[in-house]
Amino acid sequence: MKYKVLEADSDYLLRKSYEVRQLVFVNEQGVSESIVHEDPDRSAHYFVAIDVKVNALGTARWRKTSEGVKLERFAVLPAYRNKGLGGDLLKSILGDVKSKFGSGVLVYLNAQLEAMTLYAHQGFLPIGPRFIEADITHQRMAKTL
Repeated sequence: MKYKVLEADSDYLLRKSYEVRQLVFVNEQGVSESIVHEDPDRSAHYFVAIDVKVNALGTARWRKTSEGVKLERFAVLPAYRNKGLGGDLLKSILGDVKSKFGSGVLVYLNAQLEAMTLYAHQGFLPIGPRFIEADITHQRMAKTL
């Protein structure tokens, strides 16, 4: 499987990111479209994994908050899960964050339980109790770059 992770810095790539979010969160997990496509902060930095035919396979974003840098909206199409694509997305985003903020920045996310191992492999640790968001159990995780 050949793919590359790109910053979604064009309207076209941003639409590809939204396509993955629609398929994974809305169609597969039953999350409300108003939550999935709500983008309160237009300063978010989107990334998308695409194959050689420019099909979107996965996506994620990060944004600066008052607490640090929050990683959000990680979604990988079912056929591409557990094959390294999610890890590559995460590494690309962490590299981008580090290039912009350097060392010492707190990076955090709200992980669905099934994805906790992905984040743990990159040094994220659970913080606080588990909680429900959009009818899905999540765990806050964080690390300092």
